[in-house]
Amino acid sequence: MGAAYLANEYAPIFVFILIAFAMGAAPLVLTLVVAEQKPDDEKLSAYECGFEAFEDARMHFDVRFYLVAILFVIFDLETAFLFPWSVVLNQIGFFGFIEMILFLLILLVGYIYAWNKGALQWE
Repeated sequence: MGAAYLANEYAPIFVFILIAFAMGAAPLVLTLVVAEQKPDDEKLSAYECGFEAFEDARMHFDVRFYLVAILFVIFDLETAFLFPWSVVLNQIGFFGFIEMILFLLILLVGYIYAWNKGALQWE
């Protein structure tokens, strides 16, 4: 295999990578060129983090932020599993139905446990 052969084989991949990079970079460059750049204090402030970033990054904060995030991920994955399962339910039959019921029961037990421990209360 010569260099010309490899160049011919990998040229489409290289072109694809160049096009993908250009499509990703073009909106960023166009935004900098076309959009009006007037940042103010409100735009530059921290948001949706639960507290102001005013001290050291190693400061202590409530563990409930992590708990809410973990619970969200768990129940988001449940939904992510339910959609494909519902599409192929006719092909997987009764066994697939029972497997999903067991999965949902395990999640229900975890949900009840979190509820009883007060993980869903924010005070």
